[in-house]
This record gives sequence, structure tokens and C-alpha cells, in this order.
Amino acid sequence: MSFGLLSPSRSLELIGTTIISALIVVAMPWSMQAQSTAKQGEITLKSDVQESNSQTGIITAKGNVKINYPARQIQATAAQAQYYSRERRLILTGDVYVIQEGNSMRAETLTYLIDEERFIATPQSDRQVESTYIITNPE
Repeated sequence: MSFGLLSPSRSLELIGTTIISALIVVAMPWSMQAQSTAKQGEITLKSDVQESNSQTGIITAKGNVKINYPARQIQATAAQAQYYSRERRLILTGDVYVIQEGNSMRAETLTYLIDEERFIATPQSDRQVESTYIITNPE
């Protein structure tokens, strides 16, 4: 299987839907010239509450988190998401479900390393991570 533009205050609490394309432009430079940078790296994040701290570079979303990342064909749901812009790392926690190109993964905690396009999933204690992969014929 294969997230700023922040207010001057220390933290900003947002309610509802946020499109984090401005963050992507600032924190995630893309080398592809075919598409605009905003479209290439745009991630839509929906949640009940969102908080962004411009000093730490951490964005936290809580409650009914939904993520859509079209450039990498990733959709995810979780109870909470934290994006660490300096490390370019996204951590999803609480009943995490991720789907990408038909492949899916369920876990209690999932870390997505953006530059490496790599997922690291861990289960609740006494449980397992569950993944479903679509295997295609190479022909």
C-alpha cells in the first residue's frame, strides 16, 4: 500500500471541514510540473474539531475524522489524526480504516510516512492488524 497557512496565534481551533492545500504548498513541495502544486498535494480533512499549532507545526483533528488524498488515491477514517508537518508524518488513532486502490487496512494506530509512501500499523492489545490486498495477474 502504497497534510500551513496558519493564523498568527499559537493555536487555531477549527470546526467543520478544512482543505489543507495551503499547508501542502508550504510544507510539502512537489517536483511534478504537470499539475499545479495545490492540486497535486491537496488533502481534504473533515472532523468534529481541528486544532493547528503554528509553533510546533502539528495539526490535530478529533472526532469522526475523514481524510481524502486523491493524488495518492488514499481515503481514511479514524477517531483522531495528527499531522506533523516538520517530519511529514501522519498518525491516525482509534478504529483506523484506510483504503488505497482497493487495498485496505484496519488498525488501532496507523502511521503514514509521506515521503516514503509507507504505512506502519499497530493493533489494540490482544488484537491483530487486518489488511486486504488485491492481487492482480501481471499479464
